Amino acid sequence: MKIIETRGLEKTYGSNGTAVHALCGIDLSVESGEFVALIGPSGSGKSTLMAILGCLDVPTGGTYALDGRQVEKLTGSDLAAIRNEKIGFVFQQYNLLPKATILRNVELPMLYAGVSRRERRQRALELLEKVGIPDKANVLPAQLSGGQRQRVAIARALANRPALLLADEPTGALDTRTGEEVLALFRELHSQGNTVVLVTHDPGIAARAGRRVELRDGLILQDYEEKAA
Repeated sequence: MKIIETRGLEKTYGSNGTAVHALCGIDLSVESGEFVALIGPSGSGKSTLMAILGCLDVPTGGTYALDGRQVEKLTGSDLAAIRNEKIGFVFQQYNLLPKATILRNVELPMLYAGVSRRERRQRALELLEKVGIPDKANVLPAQLSGGQRQRVAIARALANRPALLLADEPTGALDTRTGEEVLALFRELHSQGNTVVLVTHDPGIAARAGRRVELRDGLILQDYEEKAA
């Protein structure tokens, strides 16, 4: 089953003489259970593509189906509902609520989804166990290391059992050893059936995915599978 299917996806900022063509006709399909790395230099279009795939932005041309639903023309509350239901986000800077416990941070997407208090707590505790920090439920983000915070962010991203896990430079704020641990966790999640799309500028990180999609100047330059290291 296709989780992502885009056809002729375009994104233009500005108009006329000031127009910037960030995406110039992207055809991309991602099957359920794939681990895909989007790679390219600054200005290649990978961040714009990620924003559209994550329903944080809309294209100016082309089509996008997410888990079988056309979303390219949705706006406002409909996009927000799709994001909460279908997508789990992991960002470079974690984006945790500093005054909420780790448990509450993981529970938050489920609160927006209307999950009962008892189920939220149970599922959040299970996810903290899954990412290897079950003993951190009642502490605040400031009491954790960078790697532990990213594990919390991953647990939160999984809270609503999303169809798609999107990770934007998830090791960018981590040292090498901690980054390797987080990448190993993504690979483990992939092995358990999660669909992962990871954005990076680092070829070494991209090589950990089963498939690499290289962008340049708003176009897909290469799209190939490789054995993960």
